[in-house]
Amino acid sequence: MKGFSITGLCLVLLNTRISALDNGLALTPPMGWLTWERFRCNTDCERDPENCISERLIKEMADIMVSDGYKDVGYEYVIIDDCWLASERDQDGRLVPDPKRFPSGIKKLAEYVHKKGLKFGIYEDFGKKTCGGFPGSEFYMETDAKTFADWGVDYLKFDGCYSNLNDFQAGYEAMGFFLNKTGRKIVYSCEWPFYKLVSGLSVDFAAVRNTCNMWRNYFDIQDSWSSVIDIINFWGNNSKIFTKYAGPGGWNDPDMIILGNFGLSYDEERVHLAMWAMIAAPLIMSNDLRHMRNRSKALLQNRNIISVSQDKLGMQAILLQKVNGIQIWCRKLSDNRTALAFLNENSDGMPRYLKVSLEDMKLSPTRPYNFTEAFEMKIHFIIAKEDHLEMYVNPHGVQLFIAKLM
Repeated sequence: MKGFSITGLCLVLLNTRISALDNGLALTPPMGWLTWERFRCNTDCERDPENCISERLIKEMADIMVSDGYKDVGYEYVIIDDCWLASERDQDGRLVPDPKRFPSGIKKLAEYVHKKGLKFGIYEDFGKKTCGGFPGSEFYMETDAKTFADWGVDYLKFDGCYSNLNDFQAGYEAMGFFLNKTGRKIVYSCEWPFYKLVSGLSVDFAAVRNTCNMWRNYFDIQDSWSSVIDIINFWGNNSKIFTKYAGPGGWNDPDMIILGNFGLSYDEERVHLAMWAMIAAPLIMSNDLRHMRNRSKALLQNRNIISVSQDKLGMQAILLQKVNGIQIWCRKLSDNRTALAFLNENSDGMPRYLKVSLEDMKLSPTRPYNFTEAFEMKIHFIIAKEDHLEMYVNPHGVQLFIAKLM
């Protein structure tokens, strides 16, 4: 990369994008809330009625997304993951929800979410069974697509357990076809690349992008720093490949946002949100919105970071280099701006000092840049050819700047 300006490099990557699924959806990375990481497959509503996968849980989260301001900043999808189903289909072969946990039915639940001004999402699986062991969509994809449309579903997460990897392309494309055939606008979230990549198989990302609105490439996120940094490093190692396929209508998905749970410090939560914004990831929370720390909520609702995530160019960040254990990432933004993230992956307990020039950041030195700290947007300074950007970055911390060409 030596000798390239970041603007030139990002424009090259932008111009090499592959055409996307043309359903008019996900023009920016989807934002919302999903059950899985925080609530898993908890079906025990007798002992744990507050936290089991049920219509009560979904309604409470929808209520809070509106009352506590999440909807106002862009979070709009409320999504049930696995374990909402009854153990068998009905006599007509249609999916049915567990009658005890979803006594009103999914259609009524979707209507409740829609009345809140939100959108409703659901989970199914390409295979014989879901990962939790409930009925899968194999041999029933057209029926299930019609069912979801009839229920008012706006988002489908389509998993890949209990399936044949060799059938993935045909199967995921078939479900996409059937979803579009219903005439209902349904965001299509695929697990297609993940299962193939972790099995050592190649992935036709152009076909994935032409079929899906978003797609998982790596393991499930867990509630820990080791999981978050592992995902970031995987994206860094593959950023130039993934960037080709990210853009309006289709997004690489590193999995859920887990701010507000148990495993991350405040600095680590800043890293998590900042880096998901940098890599143009869907911002799909999985947490208990009823019991959120104020600082976690403030991060999740930080309009400045959300604006990076939702930038209309839709370019995904790339990892430029590592200096003294600090990762330097860049993302081309609209209006002649570039987002720059400096992530300290060290665990030694000491903030690391970093001094970088425009050339180090692959910014053109011919004109100065106005740098603004991105979380608060209150600190501004000018960096020109002979100047340096100097900072300390906390361990497991991040500094995020927006550089605008002057």
